[in-house]
Amino acid sequence: MKTSTRWFLVAFVVAALAAAFFLMRQRPGAVPPPPSPAQVSTAPAPSPEPATATTPNVRFPVAEQPAEAPPLPVLEQSDSSMRAGLAPLFGSKNFNDWFIPRDLIRHIVATVDNLPRQSAARRLMPVRSMAGLMVVTGSGDELSISPENSARYLPFVALAESVDSAKLVKVYLQHYPLFQQAYRELGFPQGYFNDRLVVVIDHLLATPDVGEPLLLVQNKVLYEFADPQLESLSAGQKIMIRTGKANVARLKAKLRDIRGQVTGNPD
Repeated sequence: MKTSTRWFLVAFVVAALAAAFFLMRQRPGAVPPPPSPAQVSTAPAPSPEPATATTPNVRFPVAEQPAEAPPLPVLEQSDSSMRAGLAPLFGSKNFNDWFIPRDLIRHIVATVDNLPRQSAARRLMPVRSMAGLMVVTGSGDELSISPENSARYLPFVALAESVDSAKLVKVYLQHYPLFQQAYRELGFPQGYFNDRLVVVIDHLLATPDVGEPLLLVQNKVLYEFADPQLESLSAGQKIMIRTGKANVARLKAKLRDIRGQVTGNPD
């Protein structure tokens, strides 16, 4: 586990929004990067496939945008449109400080898909790494995450709570055909990204409640959880745990809100 972590609700909430969560500087994963962008095409963006009898595996279909909705750019030219949608929600300064506005939709899709896996490749993250190191205390068998470490995330948790989930998900749904295209390019030609998003949110909501202090070991350069069961958790769940117990509870509340908006069941 690398000692630097970046909050990345940013990405997940958006579609993940940025699953509300954070981005951690982690050992590079084995997941291959998305395919190189194809030559820019002038063809219109594909429409999401409706959930019909021919697509029985779609659990959470995304409604098509109304006919009067502005046309979408092609995926390779979508960064400006995403900036226009997200910057007002996070604030222009926050957007400029946090986001890496290149291939934003592709990187959000790849990061969301990677969260339930053992590693989340840093090179695919849509937001920048947070400065500073994870705060630890003690040594030897008493080495643990310091209670002060969770304070590092408080501003980001507060910002996540302040973002209007409905407006954030609206940006996601407006761009959904491009998210779906990026998901298929990633290697899931029969997959439905909105279903994957809900699965990943549910996975993060299932992050176990753990006691504190959280003991660590440092076999080489990186810190790892001393408890093998915790260390075997997914990249996303370990990111959640490292923010601290109180922050996990607040992030889960935000995730439930986002899930309700994404699935059409806000209650």
